[in-house]
Amino acid sequence: MERLGEVRFDEVLAAYRGDHPRDRPHEANSNGDGEENLERAERMLGTWSRVRLTAREALGVVLPWHLAEGGARELVPRTGLTVARAAEVLRRGGPELARANPVCAAKLDLLARAPFTPVYLSTRPVDHDDYADLRVRGGLVHLDGLHRMLAWELAGRLGPGTRLTAFVAGLPGTAPPRPRPGTPTAERRT
Repeated sequence: MERLGEVRFDEVLAAYRGDHPRDRPHEANSNGDGEENLERAERMLGTWSRVRLTAREALGVVLPWHLAEGGARELVPRTGLTVARAAEVLRRGGPELARANPVCAAKLDLLARAPFTPVYLSTRPVDHDDYADLRVRGGLVHLDGLHRMLAWELAGRLGPGTRLTAFVAGLPGTAPPRPRPGTPTAERRT
């Protein structure tokens, strides 16, 4: 992973909203959920970095539970899967999985050709039911970009030499976390 620099949360939100508006008219727009995950990561971790990921690193991102927008079959179990493993599930499921989850399949088809846009990750699962049973408690964990990463992998676009931009909450070595409202701080001794 190549760090490109630390970024403020307002910059992360501006980038996200530019690519993923809450009011974009499409079936099962989950951009509001993505923004809420960014806010959860900000509250938990408080530091953000802009990075470049190799394709291998992107394929190792852990995805939380995903039922495929009201579909009939679970794509990612509650214990989580990496992008690579979820892509295997999709390949094995083929047309049957697409029929069971038509909204998810349509997103994957559309995003397979879409330009690369930043994905949003954290170093720990956020405090939300979809992440509660993840086996992996650290590493690179998805906040937003599940369908994009899967679509790009299924289309063969995550090969050697591919680099993805990501915003990651909680990387070590960034500025120390800011005190949260209501968090006691150490008193100065005189």
